[in-house]
Amino acid sequence: MKTFQQFEKAIKNIPTTTSWYLADLGEARGKQELFTKQSPQKLKVLREHALIESAVSSNRIEGVTVNQKRVGTVVFGKRHLKDRNEEEVRCYRTALDWIHREGIKIPISEKTIFKLHEISRGEIWDAGKYKEKNVDIIEKLPGGRERIRFKTVEASKTPAFMKHLIESWQDTLKEKNVHPLIALAAFNLDFLCVHPFRDGNGRVSRLLLLLQCYSLGYEVGRYISLERLIEQNKERYYETLEQSSHRWHDGKHDPWPYINYLLYILKIAYQEFESRVGQMKSPRGAKTELVEAAIASLNKEFAISDLEKACPGVSRDMIRIVMNRLRKEGRLKILGRGRDAKWAKLK
Repeated sequence: MKTFQQFEKAIKNIPTTTSWYLADLGEARGKQELFTKQSPQKLKVLREHALIESAVSSNRIEGVTVNQKRVGTVVFGKRHLKDRNEEEVRCYRTALDWIHREGIKIPISEKTIFKLHEISRGEIWDAGKYKEKNVDIIEKLPGGRERIRFKTVEASKTPAFMKHLIESWQDTLKEKNVHPLIALAAFNLDFLCVHPFRDGNGRVSRLLLLLQCYSLGYEVGRYISLERLIEQNKERYYETLEQSSHRWHDGKHDPWPYINYLLYILKIAYQEFESRVGQMKSPRGAKTELVEAAIASLNKEFAISDLEKACPGVSRDMIRIVMNRLRKEGRLKILGRGRDAKWAKLK
Protein backbone atom coordinates (compact mmCIF):
# COMPACT_ATOMS: atom_id res chain seq x y z
CA MET A 1 0.00 0.00 0.00
CA LYS A 2 2.87 2.40 0.85
CA THR A 3 4.70 1.22 -2.27
CA PHE A 4 1.63 1.78 -4.42
CA GLN A 5 1.35 5.28 -2.93
CA GLN A 6 4.83 6.00 -4.29
CA PHE A 7 3.76 4.72 -7.70
CA GLU A 8 0.62 6.87 -7.73
CA LYS A 9 2.91 9.81 -8.36
CA ALA A 10 4.21 7.94 -11.45
CA ILE A 11 7.55 6.20 -11.67
CA LYS A 12 10.10 8.62 -13.06
CA ASN A 13 12.94 6.16 -13.48
CA ILE A 14 12.95 2.38 -13.53
CA PRO A 15 16.32 0.86 -12.53
CA THR A 16 18.21 -0.63 -15.47
CA THR A 17 18.25 -4.05 -13.82
CA THR A 18 14.47 -3.96 -13.50
CA SER A 19 14.09 -3.10 -17.19
CA TRP A 20 16.28 -6.07 -18.14
CA TYR A 21 14.21 -8.42 -15.99
CA LEU A 22 10.96 -7.15 -17.51
CA ALA A 23 12.29 -7.60 -21.04
CA ASP A 24 13.49 -11.15 -20.30
CA LEU A 25 10.20 -12.09 -18.64
CA GLY A 26 8.19 -10.65 -21.52
CA GLU A 27 10.15 -12.85 -23.92
CA ALA A 28 9.73 -15.89 -21.67
CA ARG A 29 5.98 -15.35 -21.46
CA GLY A 30 5.87 -15.12 -25.24
CA LYS A 31 7.52 -18.54 -25.57
CA GLN A 32 5.45 -20.04 -22.75
CA GLU A 33 2.68 -21.40 -24.99
CA LEU A 34 5.22 -23.20 -27.17
CA PHE A 35 6.65 -25.08 -24.18
CA THR A 36 3.27 -25.87 -22.63
CA LYS A 37 2.20 -27.63 -25.83
CA GLN A 38 4.55 -30.48 -24.99
CA SER A 39 3.25 -33.95 -24.15
CA PRO A 40 0.71 -33.74 -21.29
CA GLN A 41 2.42 -36.67 -19.60
CA LYS A 42 5.75 -34.86 -19.55
CA LEU A 43 4.22 -31.74 -18.05
CA LYS A 44 2.28 -33.79 -15.52
CA VAL A 45 5.56 -35.02 -14.05
CA LEU A 46 6.82 -31.44 -13.74
CA ARG A 47 3.56 -30.36 -12.08
CA GLU A 48 3.70 -33.17 -9.53
CA HIS A 49 7.33 -32.46 -8.75
CA ALA A 50 6.64 -28.71 -8.37
CA LEU A 51 3.69 -29.41 -6.07
CA ILE A 52 5.87 -31.45 -3.72
CA GLU A 53 8.67 -28.88 -3.70
CA SER A 54 6.32 -25.94 -3.17
CA ALA A 55 4.48 -27.48 -0.23
CA VAL A 56 7.73 -28.52 1.47
CA SER A 57 9.84 -25.43 0.70
CA SER A 58 7.26 -22.78 1.61
CA ASN A 59 6.83 -24.34 5.04
CA ARG A 60 10.54 -25.04 5.50
CA ILE A 61 11.28 -21.31 5.00
CA GLU A 62 9.16 -20.78 8.15
CA GLY A 63 10.96 -23.54 10.05
CA VAL A 64 8.25 -26.18 9.49
CA THR A 65 9.84 -29.47 8.41
CA VAL A 66 8.71 -33.06 7.88
CA ASN A 67 10.54 -36.37 7.61
CA GLN A 68 11.85 -36.64 4.04
CA LYS A 69 10.70 -40.26 3.86
CA ARG A 70 7.10 -39.19 4.46
CA VAL A 71 6.99 -36.30 1.98
CA GLY A 72 5.13 -38.25 -0.70
CA THR A 73 2.59 -39.53 1.82
CA VAL A 74 2.07 -36.10 3.37
CA VAL A 75 1.63 -34.29 0.06
CA PHE A 76 -0.34 -36.87 -1.92
CA GLY A 77 -1.48 -39.53 0.52
CA LYS A 78 -4.65 -39.90 2.56
CA ARG A 79 -3.11 -41.58 5.59
CA HIS A 80 -3.23 -40.18 9.12
CA LEU A 81 -0.82 -37.29 9.63
CA LYS A 82 1.61 -37.63 12.52
CA ASP A 83 1.93 -34.06 13.77
CA ARG A 84 1.18 -30.38 13.26
CA ASN A 85 4.11 -29.92 10.85
CA GLU A 86 2.72 -32.57 8.52
CA GLU A 87 -0.70 -30.95 8.72
CA GLU A 88 0.73 -27.57 7.69
CA VAL A 89 2.46 -29.08 4.64
CA ARG A 90 -0.72 -30.91 3.64
CA CYS A 91 -2.79 -27.74 4.10
CA TYR A 92 -0.43 -25.75 1.90
CA ARG A 93 -0.77 -28.44 -0.76
CA THR A 94 -4.55 -28.06 -0.55
CA ALA A 95 -4.25 -24.30 -1.11
CA LEU A 96 -1.99 -24.94 -4.11
CA ASP A 97 -4.55 -27.39 -5.51
CA TRP A 98 -7.19 -24.67 -5.40
CA ILE A 99 -4.97 -22.14 -7.17
CA HIS A 100 -3.80 -24.61 -9.84
CA ARG A 101 -7.37 -25.78 -10.46
CA GLU A 102 -9.17 -22.44 -10.59
CA GLY A 103 -6.35 -20.11 -11.65
CA ILE A 104 -7.55 -16.82 -13.14
CA LYS A 105 -11.11 -17.49 -11.95
CA ILE A 106 -10.00 -16.58 -8.42
CA PRO A 107 -10.18 -12.81 -7.83
CA ILE A 108 -7.56 -10.96 -5.82
CA SER A 109 -9.85 -9.91 -3.00
CA GLU A 110 -10.04 -9.83 0.77
CA LYS A 111 -12.27 -12.91 0.65
CA THR A 112 -9.62 -14.78 -1.34
CA ILE A 113 -6.86 -13.76 1.07
CA PHE A 114 -8.92 -14.98 4.03
CA LYS A 115 -9.60 -18.27 2.25
CA LEU A 116 -5.93 -18.84 1.40
CA HIS A 117 -5.00 -18.23 5.03
CA GLU A 118 -7.77 -20.47 6.29
CA ILE A 119 -6.91 -23.35 3.93
CA SER A 120 -3.16 -23.14 4.45
CA ARG A 121 -3.34 -22.87 8.25
CA GLY A 122 -5.77 -25.71 8.87
CA GLU A 123 -7.20 -26.32 12.33
CA ILE A 124 -5.94 -23.12 13.98
CA TRP A 125 -8.28 -20.90 15.97
CA ASP A 126 -7.54 -17.72 14.03
CA ALA A 127 -7.30 -19.22 10.53
CA GLY A 128 -8.88 -16.79 8.07
CA LYS A 129 -8.86 -13.89 10.54
CA TYR A 130 -6.71 -10.78 10.77
CA LYS A 131 -4.43 -10.44 13.78
CA GLU A 132 -6.10 -9.23 16.96
CA LYS A 133 -2.89 -7.99 18.61
CA ASN A 134 0.13 -6.12 17.29
CA VAL A 135 2.77 -8.49 15.91
CA ASP A 136 6.32 -7.33 15.26
CA ILE A 137 8.89 -9.24 13.24
CA ILE A 138 11.56 -10.39 15.66
CA GLU A 139 15.06 -11.47 14.68
CA LYS A 140 16.85 -13.88 16.99
CA LEU A 141 20.53 -13.06 17.42
CA PRO A 142 23.42 -15.24 18.65
CA GLY A 143 23.48 -15.65 22.42
CA GLY A 144 19.71 -15.62 22.74
CA ARG A 145 19.34 -11.87 22.15
CA GLU A 146 16.51 -10.51 20.00
CA ARG A 147 15.81 -7.34 18.05
CA ILE A 148 12.73 -5.92 16.36
CA ARG A 149 13.56 -6.14 12.66
CA PHE A 150 10.31 -4.51 11.56
CA LYS A 151 7.26 -3.04 13.29
CA THR A 152 4.24 -4.16 11.29
CA VAL A 153 0.96 -2.28 10.87
CA GLU A 154 -1.06 -2.11 14.09
CA ALA A 155 -3.84 -4.66 14.43
CA SER A 156 -6.52 -1.96 14.66
CA LYS A 157 -5.40 -0.44 11.35
CA THR A 158 -4.87 -3.70 9.46
CA PRO A 159 -8.36 -4.01 7.86
CA ALA A 160 -8.14 -0.50 6.41
CA PHE A 161 -4.59 -1.05 5.13
CA MET A 162 -5.57 -4.34 3.46
CA LYS A 163 -8.61 -2.77 1.82
CA HIS A 164 -6.44 0.01 0.44
CA LEU A 165 -3.80 -2.48 -0.76
CA ILE A 166 -6.33 -4.53 -2.72
CA GLU A 167 -7.89 -1.41 -4.23
CA SER A 168 -4.42 -0.17 -5.23
CA TRP A 169 -3.69 -3.46 -7.00
CA GLN A 170 -6.96 -3.33 -8.91
CA ASP A 171 -6.60 0.36 -9.82
CA THR A 172 -3.01 -0.09 -11.00
CA LEU A 173 -3.96 -2.93 -13.35
CA LYS A 174 -6.91 -0.93 -14.66
CA GLU A 175 -5.03 2.33 -15.21
CA LYS A 176 -1.86 0.58 -16.48
CA ASN A 177 0.40 3.27 -15.05
CA VAL A 178 2.82 0.65 -13.75
CA HIS A 179 4.06 -2.54 -15.38
CA PRO A 180 1.95 -5.45 -14.02
CA LEU A 181 4.99 -7.36 -12.78
CA ILE A 182 6.21 -4.33 -10.84
CA ALA A 183 2.70 -4.05 -9.36
CA LEU A 184 2.81 -7.75 -8.43
CA ALA A 185 6.10 -7.33 -6.55
CA ALA A 186 4.87 -4.11 -4.92
CA PHE A 187 1.76 -5.90 -3.66
CA ASN A 188 3.90 -8.70 -2.22
CA LEU A 189 6.17 -6.23 -0.43
CA ASP A 190 3.28 -4.21 1.01
CA PHE A 191 1.45 -7.36 2.11
CA LEU A 192 4.51 -8.54 4.06
CA CYS A 193 4.93 -5.10 5.65
CA VAL A 194 1.28 -4.95 6.71
CA HIS A 195 1.67 -8.48 8.11
CA PRO A 196 -2.11 -8.93 8.42
CA PHE A 197 -2.17 -12.28 10.25
CA ARG A 198 -0.79 -13.48 13.56
CA ASP A 199 1.07 -16.26 11.73
CA GLY A 200 1.31 -17.62 8.20
CA ASN A 201 1.95 -14.31 6.42
CA GLY A 202 4.96 -15.56 4.47
CA ARG A 203 3.12 -18.61 3.19
CA VAL A 204 0.04 -16.62 2.17
CA SER A 205 2.30 -14.09 0.41
CA ARG A 206 3.79 -16.90 -1.69
CA LEU A 207 0.36 -18.32 -2.52
CA LEU A 208 -0.75 -14.84 -3.59
CA LEU A 209 2.41 -14.48 -5.67
CA LEU A 210 1.52 -17.65 -7.57
CA LEU A 211 -2.11 -16.62 -7.98
CA GLN A 212 -1.21 -13.14 -9.21
CA CYS A 213 1.29 -14.61 -11.68
CA TYR A 214 -1.55 -16.70 -13.10
CA SER A 215 -3.80 -13.65 -13.31
CA LEU A 216 -1.12 -11.88 -15.38
CA GLY A 217 -0.56 -14.88 -17.66
CA TYR A 218 2.76 -16.06 -16.19
CA GLU A 219 2.22 -19.81 -15.75
CA VAL A 220 5.73 -20.97 -14.87
CA GLY A 221 4.80 -21.60 -11.21
CA ARG A 222 2.64 -24.50 -12.38
CA TYR A 223 5.73 -26.41 -13.50
CA ILE A 224 8.63 -24.97 -11.48
CA SER A 225 8.33 -24.36 -7.76
CA LEU A 226 8.71 -20.66 -7.02
CA GLU A 227 8.80 -21.54 -3.31
CA ARG A 228 11.83 -23.79 -3.84
CA LEU A 229 13.67 -21.05 -5.69
CA ILE A 230 12.85 -18.56 -2.93
CA GLU A 231 14.13 -21.04 -0.34
CA GLN A 232 17.32 -21.59 -2.32
CA ASN A 233 17.81 -17.81 -2.35
CA LYS A 234 16.53 -17.29 1.19
CA GLU A 235 19.37 -15.07 2.38
CA ARG A 236 18.75 -12.66 -0.48
CA TYR A 237 15.02 -12.83 0.25
CA TYR A 238 15.48 -11.61 3.83
CA GLU A 239 18.19 -9.13 2.86
CA THR A 240 16.16 -7.39 0.14
CA LEU A 241 13.00 -7.48 2.25
CA GLU A 242 14.80 -5.69 5.07
CA GLN A 243 16.30 -3.16 2.65
CA SER A 244 12.95 -2.37 1.04
CA SER A 245 10.94 -2.24 4.28
CA HIS A 246 13.24 0.38 5.85
CA ARG A 247 11.16 3.60 6.34
CA TRP A 248 8.14 1.87 4.77
CA HIS A 249 5.77 3.43 7.31
CA ASP A 250 6.92 6.90 6.20
CA GLY A 251 6.50 6.04 2.53
CA LYS A 252 10.19 6.84 2.01
CA HIS A 253 11.43 3.30 1.49
CA ASP A 254 13.28 1.93 -1.56
CA PRO A 255 11.12 -0.87 -3.01
CA TRP A 256 13.47 -1.80 -5.86
CA PRO A 257 15.76 -4.32 -4.09
CA TYR A 258 12.78 -6.53 -3.24
CA ILE A 259 11.02 -5.93 -6.57
CA ASN A 260 14.17 -6.98 -8.43
CA TYR A 261 14.49 -10.02 -6.19
CA LEU A 262 11.04 -11.33 -7.13
CA LEU A 263 11.61 -10.59 -10.82
CA TYR A 264 14.88 -12.52 -10.54
CA ILE A 265 13.02 -15.51 -9.05
CA LEU A 266 10.56 -15.50 -11.95
CA LYS A 267 13.37 -15.21 -14.48
CA ILE A 268 15.33 -18.20 -13.17
CA ALA A 269 12.06 -20.16 -12.93
CA TYR A 270 11.49 -19.66 -16.65
CA GLN A 271 15.11 -20.52 -17.41
CA GLU A 272 14.77 -23.78 -15.49
CA PHE A 273 11.42 -24.54 -17.12
CA GLU A 274 12.77 -24.09 -20.64
CA SER A 275 15.84 -26.15 -19.79
CA ARG A 276 13.89 -29.03 -18.28
CA VAL A 277 11.29 -29.15 -21.05
CA GLY A 278 14.08 -29.14 -23.61
CA GLN A 279 15.78 -32.05 -21.87
CA MET A 280 12.64 -34.19 -21.68
CA LYS A 281 12.76 -36.67 -24.55
CA SER A 282 9.82 -38.76 -23.38
CA PRO A 283 7.57 -39.39 -20.37
CA ARG A 284 9.98 -42.16 -19.45
CA GLY A 285 12.88 -39.68 -19.44
CA ALA A 286 10.92 -37.25 -17.28
CA LYS A 287 10.20 -39.95 -14.72
CA THR A 288 13.87 -40.94 -14.72
CA GLU A 289 14.74 -37.36 -13.87
CA LEU A 290 12.16 -37.34 -11.06
CA VAL A 291 13.59 -40.54 -9.54
CA GLU A 292 17.16 -39.21 -9.67
CA ALA A 293 16.08 -35.95 -8.04
CA ALA A 294 14.31 -37.91 -5.29
CA ILE A 295 17.41 -40.04 -4.66
CA ALA A 296 19.49 -36.89 -4.30
CA SER A 297 17.08 -35.56 -1.66
CA LEU A 298 17.01 -38.73 0.48
CA ASN A 299 19.40 -39.77 3.24
CA LYS A 300 22.59 -41.60 2.27
CA GLU A 301 20.86 -44.95 2.90
CA PHE A 302 17.30 -45.62 1.78
CA ALA A 303 14.91 -48.31 0.52
CA ILE A 304 12.87 -48.55 -2.67
CA SER A 305 9.75 -47.90 -0.59
CA ASP A 306 11.20 -44.47 0.32
CA LEU A 307 11.50 -43.63 -3.36
CA GLU A 308 7.96 -44.80 -4.08
CA LYS A 309 6.67 -42.30 -1.50
CA ALA A 310 8.83 -39.50 -2.92
CA CYS A 311 7.89 -40.28 -6.56
CA PRO A 312 4.10 -40.65 -6.79
CA GLY A 313 3.01 -41.83 -10.20
CA VAL A 314 6.29 -43.66 -10.94
CA SER A 315 6.07 -47.46 -10.97
CA ARG A 316 8.33 -49.69 -8.87
CA ASP A 317 9.66 -51.25 -12.08
CA MET A 318 10.75 -47.84 -13.38
CA ILE A 319 12.39 -47.03 -10.04
CA ARG A 320 14.30 -50.34 -10.17
CA ILE A 321 15.48 -49.61 -13.72
CA VAL A 322 16.89 -46.24 -12.68
CA MET A 323 18.51 -47.64 -9.52
CA ASN A 324 20.14 -50.53 -11.36
CA ARG A 325 21.55 -48.14 -13.96
CA LEU A 326 22.97 -45.92 -11.20
CA ARG A 327 24.44 -49.02 -9.52
CA LYS A 328 26.22 -50.01 -12.75
CA GLU A 329 27.54 -46.45 -13.02
CA GLY A 330 28.99 -46.75 -9.52
CA ARG A 331 26.65 -44.16 -8.01
CA LEU A 332 24.58 -46.57 -5.87
CA LYS A 333 25.30 -49.72 -3.91
CA ILE A 334 22.81 -52.31 -2.65
CA LEU A 335 23.39 -53.31 0.99
CA GLY A 336 21.26 -56.46 1.24
CA ARG A 337 18.78 -58.74 -0.46
CA GLY A 338 15.03 -58.75 -0.89
CA ARG A 339 12.47 -56.03 -1.55
CA ASP A 340 13.28 -54.26 1.73
CA ALA A 341 17.03 -54.12 1.10
CA LYS A 342 18.74 -50.81 1.79
CA TRP A 343 20.62 -48.89 -0.87
CA ALA A 344 23.48 -46.41 -0.34
CA LYS A 345 24.63 -43.42 -2.36
CA LEU A 346 28.30 -43.56 -3.34
CA LYS A 347 28.64 -40.23 -5.18
